[in-house]
Amino acid sequence: MDDQAVQPDTNTQLDHPIIELRAVNKIYGKPGDPDSVTAVKDISFAIRDLPGSGQCRVFLGPSGCGKSTILRIIAGLIPPSSGEVLVNGQPVNGPSADRGMVFQSYSSFPWLNVIDNVRFGMDMSGIPRSEGNDRSAALIERVGLGGTERMLPGNLSGGMRQRVAIARSLACRPRIILMDEPFGALDPKTRRDMQDLVAGLLGDNDLNQTFVFVTHDIDEAIFLADRIHVLSARPGMLVGDVEAPRATEYTRLAMSRGEYQELSNRIISMIYGNTEHSHVLSDHLLLGD
Repeated sequence: MDDQAVQPDTNTQLDHPIIELRAVNKIYGKPGDPDSVTAVKDISFAIRDLPGSGQCRVFLGPSGCGKSTILRIIAGLIPPSSGEVLVNGQPVNGPSADRGMVFQSYSSFPWLNVIDNVRFGMDMSGIPRSEGNDRSAALIERVGLGGTERMLPGNLSGGMRQRVAIARSLACRPRIILMDEPFGALDPKTRRDMQDLVAGLLGDNDLNQTFVFVTHDIDEAIFLADRIHVLSARPGMLVGDVEAPRATEYTRLAMSRGEYQELSNRIISMIYGNTEHSHVLSDHLLLGD
């Protein structure tokens, strides 16, 4: 698919894509069993590093299309049924510190306060406590939670708990941040605030990280993504990819004016293969529940 098509591996290690999937399939259950489910089929794509800037790739499709499955395969949480998964040119055989993960459900440890939650991964990695505290405090400020360091997650709102999860995922400085519909359970204003937070992180040249984001919200995909990978209904197959504008206040304003309606309709026609009803479907913010 355009410049994202997987090319033969003839380059040196430094030229490998940061993430690459080659003909990946995932079947839940035994192949051939009538109760088995093919979640994703023949998924191939490559994401190349962009030195000096962050980037966000979004996987967009209807509920149940396997986009979360793709993310978990990249994370090493589940293996593919067939195909190859590479990160920095190396096969993925399980989770690794080079990939941080933010889930839809709030994943903070309820018995640890905010700063201890953010520092947790660094503690497990053997980073000195003083350095971990300094790095955690800076990240807590960065995600807008200054003053909450000693609070327990149970005393925080949902949006604040997701900020804690994002700070924790950034703390060990992974090159890749995987986000599995992290804002799906939030109210509209908090969701917008969290989108703005991620957009700000993408614009931070000091972080220089690749975000891989899963959503079924078209507007969220258009606002956050540098490029959107569009999947069909199950079994999820890549049916196209489109460039998207860099997230800015102008982008947000243009979306509110409907200036990106044509892009939204194009994405919907990719998913459903029917442009006749695209204008009706795009009136719905979500593609699924």
